[in-house]
This record gives sequence, structure tokens and C-alpha cells, in this order.
Amino acid sequence: MYQFLDIAYFQNQFIPFQSATLSIATHALHYGTSAFGGLRGIPDPHQRNQILLFRLDRHCQRLSQSAKFLNYDLSAEAIQSTIETFVQKNRPQSSFYIRPLVYTSDLGIAPRLHNIEKNFLIYGIELGDYLSPDGVSCRFSSWCRQEDRSLPLRGKVGGAYITSSLAKTEAVESGFDEAILLNAQGKVSEASGMNIFAVRRGCLITPGADQDILEGITRDSVIQLAKEAGIEVIERPLDKSELLIADEVFLSGTAAKITPVKQIENYALPLDRPITQLLRDKLTAITENRDHSHPEWIFKVQL
Repeated sequence: MYQFLDIAYFQNQFIPFQSATLSIATHALHYGTSAFGGLRGIPDPHQRNQILLFRLDRHCQRLSQSAKFLNYDLSAEAIQSTIETFVQKNRPQSSFYIRPLVYTSDLGIAPRLHNIEKNFLIYGIELGDYLSPDGVSCRFSSWCRQEDRSLPLRGKVGGAYITSSLAKTEAVESGFDEAILLNAQGKVSEASGMNIFAVRRGCLITPGADQDILEGITRDSVIQLAKEAGIEVIERPLDKSELLIADEVFLSGTAAKITPVKQIENYALPLDRPITQLLRDKLTAITENRDHSHPEWIFKVQL
């Protein structure tokens, strides 16, 4: 059961979370005409009355771009300012996750994006580990990742996540923790809500933007950190059989952070994961403001 933060941003005002309610006729509820973001924050372990948000600017830029797919003009600057105020009003005391959402808020039944009211909301939850840091088991989903020609995959569009939901439930109900989706060409795309990386012979391999992935912000961070550590990074199509014989496989995402994969289908993966561990330790140190190699990734909110 989630523990929600006390204050939400809803209909252009900050109100108690319990008071932020929608009509059952809300357009986005019926047609998936929404787009969302998600970012993590923690109280600064080294300074009182300060919150650390990871790559706030990139998250706001991506949500602003996602909103354009809904024919909604919402600037990254407006999103960022509202998130800052949201954090100041909630004063979270533990690790948390922020969910901003843009959506068609009109009441009606015609599927459209023109001549319809849009709106913007924010809520938050307390959140520790989304997936087990010790590793997860995965299966290949029977569901296929959508193609960009049918859905705008460069945005986190709400309607696209029916496939993620189907894949996740299929995986869990068949005894696994997570699903791996292939694209229409039969190549590895991503997990239900995370990007995927494989290590082979010391190289880090991940599907490129041409493989119908979401261009993840944590993914981008991992790639930068790997290159800085002298690890060769290759973005290319990835076959499912390569995952089964990889030296290491891990998932990345805002909620998942860096999560190792310990099993795919009936294939056990090595427990020795030096590259995964190196990257996870580095990313954690940056997010906790112990490592100052990327100060531009950490946004500080004063309470």
C-alpha cells in the first residue's frame, strides 16, 4: 500500500491529496490521453532542510515534450517551478517519488486532442526500492512493444502503458518478477517500465533509440557514467539469445534505479556483476550528493 504525500497539485492549486478527485467522465480516463513523468528525491543526508532531486531539468523537459503529443503547450519551466513548490509544501522526510501528469480533463466521449481542455497535476509517494536490489527474474513477454509509427514512443504517453501492464501481470502470474518485451522485428526493446543493458566481454550493450525504446533519463545517466569509467558502450539491436548468455544483465529506470537480472526464463545469470555494481554504486553516490562528479544532475530544493 502506497503512502501518499499529504499535498497534491490539482486544478492550479495545492490541496490535500485526499481532496484531489476526478469525475468518472474525465476524457483521459477513457482514452489514455495523458502523459506523465516520474522522478525521485531524497532528503539531503548531509544538510538539514534540503531535498535532492535527480535530473529535474531533464524530467521537466521530457514531460513538456510529451505534452506536445497531446496538443498541450506546457513549458518545462512551468513544470519545474510547480514541482519545486510541491516539494517545499510536502517537506518529505524519506525517499520519495514524484508523479506529474498532463491529461485531457474535459468530460466527454469523443476521442480527440483538439478543442478539449487539458490540465496538469502532481502527487507523490514515499518510495524505497521498487524492485529487489538483489536481482530479479524475467521472462520474455508474449506481448510486443509498440512501434513509433503507431504511438509516439518518445513520450511517456499514458495509453501506451496497457502493453506494459499486460506484460508485467503475465510475468508475475507465471512466476517471474519482470517482463522483457521484444519489438516488431523480434529484437529486445525494454522491460515493462525500464530500459535494459547487457554486458558481454566487458562491453555494455543496450538497444538504441531505433529499437522502439523510451529514451530513459536513468539510461542516459548509465551510458555517461560507463563511458567515463572507460567501459565501451554499444547501442545496437540486441537479440534475445544474447541476454541468455550475457555476463551481466540489468534494468534501469527512475523507480528501478539499477536493478540486476539474476534469471531470464530458465537461464540463471552469473552472480558476479562487477560492471553493474560499479555503475550502481556510482549512480547512488551521485544521487545522495556524496559524489560531485555531476553536480548538474542534482537539483537542491531548500525547505
